[in-house]
Amino acid sequence: MTSFTDLRSALRGELVLPGDPDYDRARAVYNGMIDRYPAAVARCRDVADVITCVRFGRAQGVPLAVRGGGHNAGGLGVWDDALVIDLGAQRSTTVDPLARTVRVDGGCTWGDVDHATSAFGMATPSGIISTTGVGGLTLGGGIGNLTRRYGLTVDNLLSADVVLADGALIRTAPDSHDDLFWALRGGGGNFGVVTSFTFHCHPIGKEGIIVGGPVLYPLEDLEDVLRWYRAILPTLPEDLNGWFALVTVPPVAPFPEALWGRRTCGVVWCYSGPRDLADEVLAPVREFGSPLLTGLATMPFTALQTAFDELYPPGLQWYWRADFFNEITDEAIAVHREFAERLPTPHSTMHLYPIDGAAARVPSDATAFAYRDGGWAGVIVGVDPDPANAPLLREWARAYWDALHATSAGGAYVNFLMDEGQDRIQAAYRGNYARLAAVKAAYDPENVFHINQNILPVP
Repeated sequence: MTSFTDLRSALRGELVLPGDPDYDRARAVYNGMIDRYPAAVARCRDVADVITCVRFGRAQGVPLAVRGGGHNAGGLGVWDDALVIDLGAQRSTTVDPLARTVRVDGGCTWGDVDHATSAFGMATPSGIISTTGVGGLTLGGGIGNLTRRYGLTVDNLLSADVVLADGALIRTAPDSHDDLFWALRGGGGNFGVVTSFTFHCHPIGKEGIIVGGPVLYPLEDLEDVLRWYRAILPTLPEDLNGWFALVTVPPVAPFPEALWGRRTCGVVWCYSGPRDLADEVLAPVREFGSPLLTGLATMPFTALQTAFDELYPPGLQWYWRADFFNEITDEAIAVHREFAERLPTPHSTMHLYPIDGAAARVPSDATAFAYRDGGWAGVIVGVDPDPANAPLLREWARAYWDALHATSAGGAYVNFLMDEGQDRIQAAYRGNYARLAAVKAAYDPENVFHINQNILPVP
């Protein structure tokens, strides 16, 4: 049995062990369906703590898990009998408004970043929930409300500081360890512990103000809505982003009480362009169909980014299945309609995130993120607060995915994968997998960082 006495005395941060009063809180993950018991949780206060943990884990033969924001679908930031390197205490941000950059600690959430950059009317492309960790989302790719205009999060990564498997700290950028920099942009947490990121920032609307929100339609109109959506999206200006969703209207303001609990479909829009063009750009959105709710409003970008935070707090039961789609076929639309009628719980949903515009202009081999075909990243999620409903969530999501997969491009966004096997991991990277395996062999030949969607080191 490993003794952690020396590690505890070597850290500036706190080391939480089984039996400590805070152990259950320290080991908890965002996905309440996952319950793991690590050997220790190191709340690293600085980079030196991270280095100490990596060296200790290697010397003692203790598996290492790395947790940033903790949102990972498979709960891979925590592992049984592992030493968890928890970066959550490292959450500083530094904005350079002249250079339009932001430096971000590895424990930050996107809420931290948006708060810092919005003061300057800027943003970095990220996801759709502000409590998502910067590290996990970035290393997997980063798809969200600004993808069409400014690309993926990895397309805006300028450099990263990484603690490698031997405990060395390096800076990686296009001109420094460029092979590792390529791999970090989509290859997940396979290559080391990223302790800081530097991103390019972009102007958003006027002083950070955008026009956005959901437009919801009756579920009976799903076929018409999806056919319209797939046709119109590529024709829209790239400063208008919209992702499709199945939505059970929450029983809270500002949603009209008459719609509470109603199953709907719709698109969440984000227009980040010039304010004087907003009415013209959004006219096709406002004019289509017979919406139950047109929730488009002028708001700070941060308001859209935080809109779903309270609906999806930590601890809910989550089960994910996902795929990329080059197109939304009529066959797929029929499947969506069937399973929309069978939504198992009000929190459960399906999303289609567009990967076109700026994101699609990046060559598929320019970063580890390979799916640049101008299609969509789809995700099916069964979600509920009650653990008793976990089997129902899994059954619905699996059946939905089984029916839909034949219409897909073959692989899935790595951030949406659970424990699905090596074939699915390889499919997530297409032709980039062999190069990733070679970079893994160069920087982590012993596969120290294997608690992730693991890329096996092959020279």
